Amino acid sequence: MFTVALPAERAQQPVTHWRFTGWLLAAVWLFFLNIPLLTALHQAEVWRRVLGATTLVVFGFCYVWVFQWARAHRLAHRAIPLGPAWVALALLVGLGLAGIPGTGGDWLTTLVFVAAAAVFLLPNRQALVVVALAALTPPVAAALVPGWEAEGTVVFAVLLASFAMFGVTRLTQRNAELQAAQQEIRRLAVAEERARTARDLHDILGHSLTVVAVKAELAGRLLELDPARAATEIADVERLARQALADVRGTVGAYRGVKLATELAGARSALAAAGIAAELPETVPSLPAERDELFGWTVREGVTNVVRHSGARRCEIRVGPATVEVRDDGRGPAGEPGAAGHGLVGLRERARRLDATVTVGRRPDGRGFQLRVALPAAAGERDGG
Repeated sequence: MFTVALPAERAQQPVTHWRFTGWLLAAVWLFFLNIPLLTALHQAEVWRRVLGATTLVVFGFCYVWVFQWARAHRLAHRAIPLGPAWVALALLVGLGLAGIPGTGGDWLTTLVFVAAAAVFLLPNRQALVVVALAALTPPVAAALVPGWEAEGTVVFAVLLASFAMFGVTRLTQRNAELQAAQQEIRRLAVAEERARTARDLHDILGHSLTVVAVKAELAGRLLELDPARAATEIADVERLARQALADVRGTVGAYRGVKLATELAGARSALAAAGIAAELPETVPSLPAERDELFGWTVREGVTNVVRHSGARRCEIRVGPATVEVRDDGRGPAGEPGAAGHGLVGLRERARRLDATVTVGRRPDGRGFQLRVALPAAAGERDGG
């Protein structure tokens, strides 16, 4: 009866469906009021017929309203206030008692609804007390009031309705928890996508704009000394700007990829424009797609920091089956606190997905700076084998 659609476009369907079934669950049980209602309608005196029928109709409306009020609290993960809950139960009992002149001993049927409402409204122990009292009332009343018969079916109905309502209560709670979990999943998915887009845009534009700035500065210095070389650099600036625009569009469209070979070629161009001697591998090992992309991001981030922050004269890039290193002979980003923080944060997030480690700091020989990304030894051994 209760279905929950997981796709986001159907997120509102469970709420609407549960609203309908919530009313249905409350109203369908009112069928069992037909016994006291028939008793009231067959009374000889008009006032008894009117009183009995009226109290039963009001009782039915109040019961459905109380059920909906409590269900709204549960779906909203709010505690049902005990004061109003006890008032609601007292109102239901009072309406049942008020109809006795018209319904006679059949008013005891209303105790089935009182017990069910108690299970839905009250904590377990208090609800158990109310259910026990409702189950004991029919035999006790039959013993005390002449003409009233002990209705064993009422006692059975009280117990059955209480057990059924206990299941409905748990179902309502689980449904509310499921909806809350779905909302949290959607919120986290949106947050993750925003973080991914922001990280990719930072990495793409940070690298591209750094190279554009270096080449533009170089072209400005060469404009009078070597116009032909300056024109070449300006053409590179235009090409890089177009490539950056294409990368941004690719990020927005979620189809942009980063490849190690492409990044090595871009690194050669960026380092040359910055006047930094480059030592790059002529060939790279065949790598799985995810590792190739991670190493590509490492080269991009490392070269960007070398050009932007290091003040280096030489840069060396080493690539192995499970490691990639970007080394220079400069001071590194430590010379400008926080300069490369955002890019390295994004790189660490990417590395974490492959259980790789990111090491940033001074070279072991103390003659420069290095960025190193390494995968677990087992991964390199598998690829090497």
